[in-house]
Amino acid sequence: MQGVILAAGKGSRLHPITVARSKAMLPILGKPIVSRVMRMLAECGIDDFILVVSPEDYDITRYFRRESTLEADVRFVYQPERKGMADALCCAAPLISQDFVLSACDNLVPQDDVARLIATMRAAEYPNGVLTLMPVVPERIASGAIVEMDGGMVTRIVEKPDPEEAPSDIASLPLYAFSRRILDYLPEVRPSLRGEYELQDAIQMLIDRDGKVGGVLIERRLTLTNAADLLALNREYLTHGGDTSQLAPATVGPGTQLITPLHIDEGTIIGRDCVIGPNVYIERNCRVGDGATLRDAILLRGSKVADYAKVTHEVIV
Repeated sequence: MQGVILAAGKGSRLHPITVARSKAMLPILGKPIVSRVMRMLAECGIDDFILVVSPEDYDITRYFRRESTLEADVRFVYQPERKGMADALCCAAPLISQDFVLSACDNLVPQDDVARLIATMRAAEYPNGVLTLMPVVPERIASGAIVEMDGGMVTRIVEKPDPEEAPSDIASLPLYAFSRRILDYLPEVRPSLRGEYELQDAIQMLIDRDGKVGGVLIERRLTLTNAADLLALNREYLTHGGDTSQLAPATVGPGTQLITPLHIDEGTIIGRDCVIGPNVYIERNCRVGDGATLRDAILLRGSKVADYAKVTHEVIV
């Protein structure tokens, strides 16, 4: 089974964090989120990846060609314009030769749920596709893809419905398993009112004409849409991610307290009498002035914190 990762988005809702890099390359404890997503799939046996990226995103191609430790084949295809998930998948279609898992670059779910998705796809009951599903609160219905179910079968999927017209409160997340059959319907997808080619239209065609599309319900996921999400993701991996702790500042001034959980990349200079932590991630080559306090915070690469500054619940660029 192949893995197709959609990573061409810029991440406009993360501005100004994404001025210097794409959403896919934002870090979770020193590794880009797209790499975390791919490792999530690799641990379930996927070792052949297709990344759909922007032609302008040199960072992502450089990372996987020079820095990544992921033991898998990684090939790139380019999406010249950001025109939706169906268009992105269409760009990858020539390289897809078998059943595949399709994931956004910013969506992380528990490992057991990924394994269930793949196992359900491999079972004979749902040979055309399996969607990852999760109940959502009423205020989130209008921003999701909502499904209608008949037993374990998905019978309808509606993109961003009005809450009063939604067929349920179950949303389809951007993590799917498909047969190649869905690729046949991509050329028929027409632009939505937003001007995007919506994957849900192709999924509905697959349901209507071929059927046998199922779903697996999950209870939890982590995603990245804004600065608060980036803080939450790094906090989750600091406390539950299983990563080896790293404290590698270039220098730490006298009287400074380092309070775990904490992750500091190389090249950072920390002044005297600071309090750093808990729940702090400092990317490489940062500068922290004397007497500064950092708690529940992220410093992105090369950023600076002034003397005696107090940084809490904030991402510093």
